[in-house]
Amino acid sequence: MKILLAEDDNDMRRLLVHKLQTAGYDVSSFDNGLSAYNRLREETFELLLTDVVMPEMDGIELARRAVELDPEIKIMFITGFSAVVLAPDSDAPKNSKVLSKPFHLTKLVNEVQKLRAA
Repeated sequence: MKILLAEDDNDMRRLLVHKLQTAGYDVSSFDNGLSAYNRLREETFELLLTDVVMPEMDGIELARRAVELDPEIKIMFITGFSAVVLAPDSDAPKNSKVLSKPFHLTKLVNEVQKLRAA
C-alpha cells in the first residue's frame, strides 16, 4: 500500500514514517499540505494520512482536493481537532477515518490495515 503522509511536526512525521515502513508500507511524507498535494498530482496513492492543522494548506482542503484527483483514495486524519473534521458542516470527505491524537502507533497501523482491507 502506498501512503502519502502530510504532518507538519517533524518528530511526529519521522516517527509515523518509521512505524509505517516497519509495518511494510511504502510511505512518502511531507511537512505541509501544499507539497503533499503537488505530489498527489504526480503520483497515485492508496491512502492519504494527514494532520488537519498545517501550513500552506490544511488537511481538510488537502483531503478534499485529493478526492477530486482520485475518488478511490482513502483518507485518514490524524488530529487533535477531530471535532472540526467530524462537524456536520465540515468540508472533509464524508468517508474519512479520524484518528485522534494522542494515539498509540500500534493503533495507527491497525487502522491502516483495516482501511486497506475495506
